Amino acid sequence: MKHRRILPVLVILGAVVLALTVRSAAVEKPARNSITATNTFTAADYAQHVMKLKKKIPGDEFTVVIQRPFVVIGDESPAMVRRRAEGTVKWAVDRLKAAYFTKDPNEILDIWLFKDEASYRKHAKSIFNHEPDTPYGYFSHTEKALIMNIRSGGGTLVHEIVHPLVASNFPGCPAWFNEGLGSLYEQSRSRNGQIVGLTNWRLDGLQDAIRRRKVPSFRTLCSTTDHQFYRKDPGTNYAQARYLCYYLQEHNLLRKYYHAFHANHKRDPTGYNTLKKILGREDMATFKKDWYAYVMKLRFP
Repeated sequence: MKHRRILPVLVILGAVVLALTVRSAAVEKPARNSITATNTFTAADYAQHVMKLKKKIPGDEFTVVIQRPFVVIGDESPAMVRRRAEGTVKWAVDRLKAAYFTKDPNEILDIWLFKDEASYRKHAKSIFNHEPDTPYGYFSHTEKALIMNIRSGGGTLVHEIVHPLVASNFPGCPAWFNEGLGSLYEQSRSRNGQIVGLTNWRLDGLQDAIRRRKVPSFRTLCSTTDHQFYRKDPGTNYAQARYLCYYLQEHNLLRKYYHAFHANHKRDPTGYNTLKKILGREDMATFKKDWYAYVMKLRFP
């Protein structure tokens, strides 16, 4: 990511055309987001952001696409980078905002799409001085960037897009729900114009844990701190959170739950009491048995 060249970038601000120069590969024209009411950054803000990226962009093989509220940088063909910006990033953002979120991320964030694992690992090290602990991708708060091996598919990208939207819309959201929602959309599609999660690879491990009766109670799941969720995971946290969200989704309760939890967060910081209310279930031990039976009937693929 060290070889750069200068290309012109045109930014239209009102009726004024500003000529800028950017050391990088071609910078694509910003794509309009169909949801613009909460965008707080101007075209000039994005242009200045792209100018700063010139210090990181490694060479001619990279294309930059402004896809509000993100900037997408990729080393696939320009057409493919544009396709991913429109078909994955915009597709997901529009539907997630329609379902849950009113605010864009608080900062302009970059999405780096590396064409394969070799490129991903090489550039994570050379640009960010990171040694990824996952072959798929991750969100770096310090770098304000989503760093992806796009060869592994768009699922991890959609998962990671959820997190900065949660951060700007639901401060204090516990890890279990943040990751449950993100994980739900690792495998997703449109249904009646809305984003829905599908069953995915996490199902097998969860079903095995259910057979062995190793899945914690929902009170325990909801009560986990960030440290407990990420560092003390018995092997079920992500899957249990995901398939609880999946159950709520398939019973038309997930969006209702999100908005109720968001509204009641100060009184119910774990979301457990709100969960019982939305489910209409006071006896959560019985619900857990019913949820077990539901999950065991699911199949992937």
